[in-house]
Amino acid sequence: MPGPGLSVLRGVRRALGATAARVYLTACVLLLGWALVVSSEGSMAVVVPLFATLPASLVLLLVLPEGDMTFLLSLVLGALVNAMIIGWCARVLRRGGSPDTAS
Repeated sequence: MPGPGLSVLRGVRRALGATAARVYLTACVLLLGWALVVSSEGSMAVVVPLFATLPASLVLLLVLPEGDMTFLLSLVLGALVNAMIIGWCARVLRRGGSPDTAS
């Protein structure tokens, strides 16, 4: 019998395996790459990837200490959290319209 850690990892892998989640992650990586190439001193280009990863990245920005690497870490973790939510929603919607009538 697998432990609870294995079932969590299986759920994460299943959520990130959805096509919608992968498209979202690809878009976030492209936006972050564009922002890093275009950004200069005083540029607001890094706001675009931040908006793409809201609300998870904003919560992480408020919790983690301030710094450049913290900003990058919050964007990456925010994108992963949002991709997992997107993958979970895609999986639930794909399952169909047969609601649970056990109540």
